[in-house]
Amino acid sequence: MIRSVQSILAVLAAVALAAPLSAQEGTLKKIKDSGSITIGHRDASIPFSYYDDQQKPVGYAMDLCLRIADAVKTELKMPKLEIKYQLVTSANRIPLMANGTIDLECGSTTNNLERQKTVWFTITHFVTANRWVAKKSANLNKLGDLKGKTIVSTAGTTNIKQMTELNAAQTNLGMNIISANGHPEAFQMVETGRAVAFAMDDILLYSLAAQSRNPGDYAISTRRLRWSLTASCCAKTTWRSRRSSTPPW
Repeated sequence: MIRSVQSILAVLAAVALAAPLSAQEGTLKKIKDSGSITIGHRDASIPFSYYDDQQKPVGYAMDLCLRIADAVKTELKMPKLEIKYQLVTSANRIPLMANGTIDLECGSTTNNLERQKTVWFTITHFVTANRWVAKKSANLNKLGDLKGKTIVSTAGTTNIKQMTELNAAQTNLGMNIISANGHPEAFQMVETGRAVAFAMDDILLYSLAAQSRNPGDYAISTRRLRWSLTASCCAKTTWRSRRSSTPPW
Protein backbone atom coordinates (compact mmCIF):
# COMPACT_ATOMS: atom_id res chain seq x y z
CA MET A 1 0.00 0.00 0.00
CA ILE A 2 2.76 2.47 0.99
CA ARG A 3 4.72 1.62 -2.13
CA SER A 4 1.64 2.26 -4.29
CA VAL A 5 1.20 5.71 -2.75
CA GLN A 6 4.88 6.54 -3.21
CA SER A 7 4.72 5.35 -6.81
CA ILE A 8 1.76 7.50 -7.71
CA LEU A 9 3.29 10.56 -6.07
CA ALA A 10 6.47 10.00 -8.03
CA VAL A 11 4.43 9.87 -11.21
CA LEU A 12 2.42 12.98 -10.43
CA ALA A 13 5.53 14.87 -9.35
CA ALA A 14 7.31 13.83 -12.54
CA VAL A 15 4.45 15.15 -14.63
CA ALA A 16 4.43 18.45 -12.75
CA LEU A 17 8.18 18.90 -13.20
CA ALA A 18 8.58 17.62 -16.73
CA ALA A 19 5.57 19.02 -18.57
CA PRO A 20 5.93 22.35 -20.39
CA LEU A 21 4.46 25.56 -18.97
CA SER A 22 1.30 25.49 -21.05
CA ALA A 23 -2.27 24.26 -20.77
CA GLN A 24 -0.79 20.86 -19.87
CA GLU A 25 1.48 21.94 -17.04
CA GLY A 26 1.19 18.77 -15.04
CA THR A 27 -1.26 16.82 -12.94
CA LEU A 28 -0.12 18.10 -9.55
CA LYS A 29 -0.26 21.73 -10.67
CA LYS A 30 -3.68 21.14 -12.22
CA ILE A 31 -4.93 19.68 -8.95
CA LYS A 32 -3.45 22.52 -6.90
CA ASP A 33 -4.88 25.22 -9.16
CA SER A 34 -8.36 23.68 -9.23
CA GLY A 35 -8.47 22.80 -5.56
CA SER A 36 -9.77 19.34 -6.40
CA ILE A 37 -8.70 15.92 -7.61
CA THR A 38 -11.01 13.97 -9.91
CA ILE A 39 -11.08 10.18 -9.58
CA GLY A 40 -12.43 8.12 -12.45
CA HIS A 41 -14.30 5.03 -11.30
CA ARG A 42 -16.30 2.13 -12.68
CA ASP A 43 -19.85 1.09 -11.84
CA ALA A 44 -19.53 -2.71 -11.99
CA SER A 45 -15.88 -3.84 -11.91
CA ILE A 46 -16.25 -5.88 -8.72
CA PRO A 47 -14.15 -6.09 -6.54
CA PHE A 48 -12.03 -3.21 -7.85
CA SER A 49 -14.42 -0.33 -8.51
CA TYR A 50 -18.21 -0.42 -8.35
CA TYR A 51 -21.30 1.15 -6.80
CA ASP A 52 -22.55 0.08 -3.40
CA ASP A 53 -26.25 0.02 -2.54
CA GLN A 54 -26.14 3.80 -1.98
CA GLN A 55 -24.59 4.47 -5.41
CA LYS A 56 -21.24 5.34 -3.84
CA PRO A 57 -18.06 4.21 -5.64
CA VAL A 58 -16.24 1.63 -3.54
CA GLY A 59 -13.81 -1.24 -4.02
CA TYR A 60 -10.20 -2.36 -3.72
CA ALA A 61 -8.89 0.04 -6.39
CA MET A 62 -10.97 2.85 -4.91
CA ASP A 63 -9.38 2.27 -1.50
CA LEU A 64 -5.94 2.58 -3.11
CA CYS A 65 -6.87 5.77 -4.93
CA LEU A 66 -8.28 7.38 -1.80
CA ARG A 67 -4.99 6.68 -0.05
CA ILE A 68 -3.26 8.30 -2.99
CA ALA A 69 -5.55 11.31 -2.69
CA ASP A 70 -4.62 11.60 0.99
CA ALA A 71 -0.94 11.55 0.02
CA VAL A 72 -1.56 14.26 -2.59
CA LYS A 73 -3.22 16.39 0.10
CA THR A 74 -0.08 16.06 2.19
CA GLU A 75 2.27 16.68 -0.73
CA LEU A 76 0.44 19.86 -1.76
CA LYS A 77 -0.29 20.92 1.84
CA MET A 78 -3.98 21.09 0.98
CA PRO A 79 -5.89 19.24 3.73
CA LYS A 80 -9.22 20.49 2.34
CA LEU A 81 -8.55 19.28 -1.21
CA GLU A 82 -11.91 18.33 -2.74
CA ILE A 83 -12.30 14.80 -4.08
CA LYS A 84 -14.57 14.54 -7.10
CA TYR A 85 -15.79 11.38 -8.81
CA GLN A 86 -16.36 10.75 -12.50
CA LEU A 87 -17.96 7.58 -13.84
CA VAL A 88 -15.95 6.11 -16.73
CA THR A 89 -16.31 3.11 -19.01
CA SER A 90 -13.84 0.68 -20.52
CA ALA A 91 -14.03 2.62 -23.77
CA ASN A 92 -13.58 6.18 -22.49
CA ARG A 93 -11.34 5.80 -19.39
CA ILE A 94 -8.03 6.33 -21.24
CA PRO A 95 -9.30 9.25 -23.41
CA LEU A 96 -10.74 11.00 -20.34
CA MET A 97 -7.39 10.57 -18.61
CA ALA A 98 -5.51 11.85 -21.65
CA ASN A 99 -7.65 14.99 -22.02
CA GLY A 100 -7.48 15.85 -18.32
CA THR A 101 -11.11 15.20 -17.40
CA ILE A 102 -9.92 12.82 -14.67
CA ASP A 103 -6.67 12.81 -12.69
CA LEU A 104 -6.70 9.17 -11.59
CA GLU A 105 -8.55 6.15 -12.93
CA CYS A 106 -9.33 3.46 -10.41
CA GLY A 107 -10.67 0.20 -11.76
CA SER A 108 -9.60 -3.02 -13.46
CA THR A 109 -7.33 -1.51 -16.08
CA THR A 110 -4.63 -3.64 -17.71
CA ASN A 111 -1.19 -2.06 -17.77
CA ASN A 112 0.37 -2.60 -21.20
CA LEU A 113 2.90 -0.92 -23.48
CA GLU A 114 0.29 0.53 -25.81
CA ARG A 115 -1.49 2.36 -23.01
CA GLN A 116 1.80 3.52 -21.51
CA LYS A 117 2.19 5.71 -24.61
CA THR A 118 -0.69 7.82 -23.31
CA VAL A 119 -0.82 7.43 -19.50
CA TRP A 120 1.37 6.32 -16.64
CA PHE A 121 0.38 3.49 -14.30
CA THR A 122 0.98 2.75 -10.64
CA ILE A 123 2.70 -0.51 -9.81
CA THR A 124 0.65 -3.62 -10.57
CA HIS A 125 -1.73 -4.41 -7.71
CA PHE A 126 -3.46 -7.49 -9.11
CA VAL A 127 -2.68 -10.25 -11.58
CA THR A 128 -5.58 -11.94 -13.34
CA ALA A 129 -6.19 -13.95 -16.51
CA ASN A 130 -8.43 -13.57 -19.54
CA ARG A 131 -10.91 -16.46 -19.50
CA TRP A 132 -14.52 -16.95 -20.52
CA VAL A 133 -17.74 -17.65 -18.67
CA ALA A 134 -20.51 -19.73 -20.23
CA LYS A 135 -23.49 -21.75 -19.16
CA LYS A 136 -22.50 -25.24 -18.08
CA SER A 137 -25.06 -26.63 -20.49
CA ALA A 138 -23.04 -25.18 -23.41
CA ASN A 139 -20.18 -27.55 -22.53
CA LEU A 140 -17.44 -25.15 -23.63
CA ASN A 141 -14.36 -26.76 -22.11
CA LYS A 142 -11.60 -25.86 -24.57
CA LEU A 143 -10.83 -23.18 -27.13
CA GLY A 144 -11.93 -25.39 -30.01
CA ASP A 145 -15.42 -25.56 -28.51
CA LEU A 146 -15.83 -21.85 -29.34
CA LYS A 147 -15.50 -22.54 -33.07
CA GLY A 148 -18.19 -20.69 -35.02
CA LYS A 149 -19.80 -19.42 -31.82
CA THR A 150 -20.81 -15.87 -30.87
CA ILE A 151 -18.49 -14.53 -28.16
CA VAL A 152 -18.96 -11.23 -26.35
CA SER A 153 -16.50 -8.97 -24.53
CA THR A 154 -16.58 -5.40 -23.27
CA ALA A 155 -15.72 -2.59 -25.68
CA GLY A 156 -12.43 -0.82 -25.03
CA THR A 157 -10.81 -3.70 -23.14
CA THR A 158 -7.65 -5.67 -23.79
CA ASN A 159 -9.84 -8.78 -23.55
CA ILE A 160 -11.81 -8.10 -26.72
CA LYS A 161 -8.59 -7.20 -28.50
CA GLN A 162 -7.00 -10.48 -27.41
CA MET A 163 -10.02 -12.47 -28.58
CA THR A 164 -9.95 -10.72 -31.96
CA GLU A 165 -6.23 -11.43 -32.36
CA LEU A 166 -6.72 -15.05 -31.32
CA ASN A 167 -9.57 -15.45 -33.79
CA ALA A 168 -7.43 -14.02 -36.60
CA ALA A 169 -4.41 -16.17 -35.71
CA GLN A 170 -6.44 -19.38 -35.77
CA THR A 171 -8.42 -19.08 -38.97
CA ASN A 172 -10.35 -22.28 -38.32
CA LEU A 173 -12.05 -20.80 -35.25
CA GLY A 174 -14.39 -18.43 -37.08
CA MET A 175 -15.79 -16.92 -33.90
CA ASN A 176 -18.33 -14.10 -34.15
CA ILE A 177 -16.98 -11.55 -31.67
CA ILE A 178 -19.35 -8.82 -30.53
CA SER A 179 -18.91 -5.99 -28.04
CA ALA A 180 -20.97 -4.79 -25.09
CA ASN A 181 -20.98 -1.39 -23.43
CA GLY A 182 -20.25 -2.80 -19.98
CA HIS A 183 -19.53 -5.98 -18.07
CA PRO A 184 -23.12 -6.48 -16.82
CA GLU A 185 -24.47 -6.09 -20.36
CA ALA A 186 -21.97 -8.64 -21.67
CA PHE A 187 -22.89 -11.14 -18.98
CA GLN A 188 -26.58 -10.59 -19.70
CA MET A 189 -25.95 -11.54 -23.32
CA VAL A 190 -24.78 -14.94 -22.10
CA GLU A 191 -27.77 -15.18 -19.74
CA THR A 192 -30.21 -14.51 -22.56
CA GLY A 193 -28.47 -16.62 -25.20
CA ARG A 194 -27.31 -13.78 -27.46
CA ALA A 195 -23.75 -15.01 -26.90
CA VAL A 196 -22.48 -18.36 -25.70
CA ALA A 197 -19.49 -16.98 -23.78
CA PHE A 198 -18.17 -13.76 -22.29
CA ALA A 199 -14.39 -13.26 -22.32
CA MET A 200 -13.02 -11.07 -19.53
CA ASP A 201 -10.66 -11.00 -16.53
CA ASP A 202 -11.54 -14.08 -14.53
CA ILE A 203 -12.01 -12.27 -11.21
CA LEU A 204 -14.68 -10.07 -12.81
CA LEU A 205 -16.38 -13.12 -14.30
CA TYR A 206 -16.51 -14.84 -10.92
CA SER A 207 -18.12 -11.75 -9.35
CA LEU A 208 -20.75 -11.49 -12.11
CA ALA A 209 -21.58 -15.19 -11.95
CA ALA A 210 -21.89 -15.03 -8.16
CA GLN A 211 -24.40 -12.18 -8.43
CA SER A 212 -26.54 -13.86 -11.08
CA ARG A 213 -29.91 -15.41 -10.33
CA ASN A 214 -28.57 -18.92 -10.80
CA PRO A 215 -24.82 -18.96 -10.05
CA GLY A 216 -24.68 -22.73 -10.37
CA ASP A 217 -25.61 -22.51 -14.05
CA TYR A 218 -22.29 -20.94 -15.03
CA ALA A 219 -18.72 -22.14 -15.37
CA ILE A 220 -15.47 -20.23 -15.83
CA SER A 221 -13.10 -21.79 -18.37
CA THR A 222 -9.99 -23.53 -17.10
CA ARG A 223 -8.32 -22.39 -20.33
CA ARG A 224 -6.31 -19.22 -19.67
CA LEU A 225 -6.17 -17.02 -22.77
CA ARG A 226 -3.64 -14.51 -21.41
CA TRP A 227 -2.47 -12.94 -18.17
CA SER A 228 -3.48 -9.37 -17.34
CA LEU A 229 -1.61 -6.98 -15.03
CA THR A 230 -4.12 -4.74 -13.29
CA ALA A 231 -3.14 -1.30 -12.02
CA SER A 232 -4.64 2.13 -11.54
CA CYS A 233 -3.70 4.52 -14.32
CA CYS A 234 -2.86 8.07 -13.66
CA ALA A 235 -1.10 11.19 -14.91
CA LYS A 236 -1.30 11.69 -18.65
CA THR A 237 2.11 11.60 -20.33
CA THR A 238 2.10 15.17 -21.57
CA TRP A 239 5.85 15.03 -22.03
CA ARG A 240 6.01 11.93 -24.21
CA SER A 241 8.88 13.28 -26.32
CA ARG A 242 10.98 13.68 -23.18
CA ARG A 243 10.00 10.54 -21.28
CA SER A 244 12.53 7.86 -20.51
CA SER A 245 12.10 4.27 -21.64
CA THR A 246 11.00 3.25 -18.14
CA PRO A 247 8.50 4.80 -15.73
CA PRO A 248 9.95 7.23 -13.12
CA TRP A 249 9.36 4.83 -10.27
